[in-house]
Amino acid sequence: MPPTINALRRRRLAALVVAAATGVLLPAVSGLTPATAAAGNLAQGRPVTTSSTESSTLGGAKAVDGSGSTRWASAEGVDNQWIRVDLGSSTAVKRVVLKWEAAYAKAYRVELSDDGSTWRQVYTTSTGDGGTDDLAVNGTGRYLRVFGTRRGTTYGYSLWEVEAYGSGTTPPPSSGTNLDDPRKKEVAMKIVSTFENSSLDWRAQFGYIEDIGDGRGYTAGIVGFCSGTGDMLDLVERYTAKKPSNPLARYLSALRAVNGTDSHQGLDPGFPNAWRQAAQDSVFQQTQESERDRVYFNPAVSQAKADGLRALGQFAYYDAAVMHGEDGFRSIRSVALSRALPPSRGGDERAYLNAFLDAREAEMRKEEAHSDTTRVSTAQRRFLNEGNFDLNTPLRWSVYGEAFSLTS
Repeated sequence: MPPTINALRRRRLAALVVAAATGVLLPAVSGLTPATAAAGNLAQGRPVTTSSTESSTLGGAKAVDGSGSTRWASAEGVDNQWIRVDLGSSTAVKRVVLKWEAAYAKAYRVELSDDGSTWRQVYTTSTGDGGTDDLAVNGTGRYLRVFGTRRGTTYGYSLWEVEAYGSGTTPPPSSGTNLDDPRKKEVAMKIVSTFENSSLDWRAQFGYIEDIGDGRGYTAGIVGFCSGTGDMLDLVERYTAKKPSNPLARYLSALRAVNGTDSHQGLDPGFPNAWRQAAQDSVFQQTQESERDRVYFNPAVSQAKADGLRALGQFAYYDAAVMHGEDGFRSIRSVALSRALPPSRGGDERAYLNAFLDAREAEMRKEEAHSDTTRVSTAQRRFLNEGNFDLNTPLRWSVYGEAFSLTS
């Protein structure tokens, strides 16, 4: 029988280094002033005050730095938390965009103030559901505050970005932005989901789990954490450290025992159902996303930036890391470097990416499960042939014979 779409998924070994800071800080003030802010975004790079922070690495400035991979997080388990941005002068605000991490606000309000003391409410909700809130507002003030009154999870409040726009402005276009821009990152997640699960809905994959017969035991979650390669074990350990009474905690001993093998001993028959049950928990979803970013997305994007590659090249690196792991990705990059120079070394970006994709396809063909290379040949190669180095929408591609498109 030909392999299923899921059976074409390739999983990898990955060494995870857990470095989680903990602790609660008193209200903190921080500021970030880049030479230029994103066009139209009144909040980017402005000074920030917060009611609290979960740790020193999750300060308020992270919510206005223009990066989709850094965030502010408040103290865990405490309601009535806020983040305040000093816009610099009295400014008309017509639009506020809030990009929530998994720890979102169920109830919150958006306020403006002239002096940072007396506040005027311009938006309120008690039915927040996370994700990105693109809000039409109408007010004037120097200070913008997002004030959370009820958490949507047991943790705190966390925002990847707080953006503000005035009259006649909109969020900056994606052209020229890096893959860690929140809008561009969402595009990347959707494209990879079509490669991995034949669906644009990557958030529907938290509960995915099966043994795809590749010698790595169970493969599960949004980037295929494997029981045989250690990354699933580390993920469950990290989840259990946050929430000891989770459905997967009882399987930790078995996961340690089967690590490095394709065995299900101690996992069957209940582990798949326990995984699917845990996947309904926003804390587990948050942990999966954090591991994806820390182990795969952030290192791949960072290396691509260092090589002088734009969003398409950053995406090509990330997708290679997801399928082949760190060692496989480095091997592919090494072959590409032997054939062409990246832009950071004075080379031509198109020529280098063609060399990288050539090396990638050659690596995929080494195993029968990956002999269908359409995720490269009729997707990434298509974007490259179209000259879409910034990975701008609209995008059209096909994978495993199925067509997909993104218009925005």
